Amino acid sequence: MASRLNPYISFGDNAAEALAFYQSVLGGELNVSTFGEYGGPAEIADQVMHGQLETPAGFTLMAADTPPGMARAEIGGITISLSGDDVDDLRRWFTGLAEGGTVNMPLEKQMWGDEFGQLTDKFGVSWLVNISGDAIGADA
Repeated sequence: MASRLNPYISFGDNAAEALAFYQSVLGGELNVSTFGEYGGPAEIADQVMHGQLETPAGFTLMAADTPPGMARAEIGGITISLSGDDVDDLRRWFTGLAEGGTVNMPLEKQMWGDEFGQLTDKFGVSWLVNISGDAIGADA
């Protein structure tokens, strides 16, 4: 197996909800393991020890809930970037991820020729989407 780099997001206690949302937007296969499956304490038995979403586009997104007593920094300082030339998918993902969240910069053509937008989803995760200007011209 080749090495990969992918985001791993720590949630307080709603990783299952977040992963299901990302699967509804991005598609793919979601595998979730709970603390209870591995003998974790009853109070966190239903929380996510590890979740992994593998999408048809080849994205891997991982997430987990942070158990009590373990330090967890609020989400910030990191942005997940989606970019490429698949105009329809990228626009659909931007719209889907924005549902219930905040669009910080609408997805629109920028001075460098690409279509670009930024948002914070309803779970506090920052995303940006960049569609190649060459693809936009071909789509027009």
